[in-house]
Amino acid sequence: QVQLVESGGGLVQPGGSLRLSCAASGSISSTNAMGWYRQAPGKQRELVATITNGGTTNYADSVKGRFTISRDNAKNTVTLQMSSLKPEDTAVYYCNLSWRRFVVYNYWGQGTQVTVSS
Repeated sequence: QVQLVESGGGLVQPGGSLRLSCAASGSISSTNAMGWYRQAPGKQRELVATITNGGTTNYADSVKGRFTISRDNAKNTVTLQMSSLKPEDTAVYYCNLSWRRFVVYNYWGQGTQVTVSS
């Protein structure tokens, strides 16, 4: 069984920075993608950033240049460094781990609240 445990999040002023971390445990394929998604009240969950075990990254246009995703393959952890935060970044952020091996395996963390407000 795969588990994702998130840490970080909280309240930050506009223009501030915050870091989210996620640790995965269990039976995990060495070939996978880890990432972050977010869901604001009344909106659908959306991609923020993903990174493969090979280091290929993908960012939502809205966070490019402000957020940086990184990972430690040996520890199965992924980190999202968020800078120049805006009120519109306010959402619940979810860690995601996925891979394909005959079928798609897709796992989610419990979510962590990020609030950007003065």
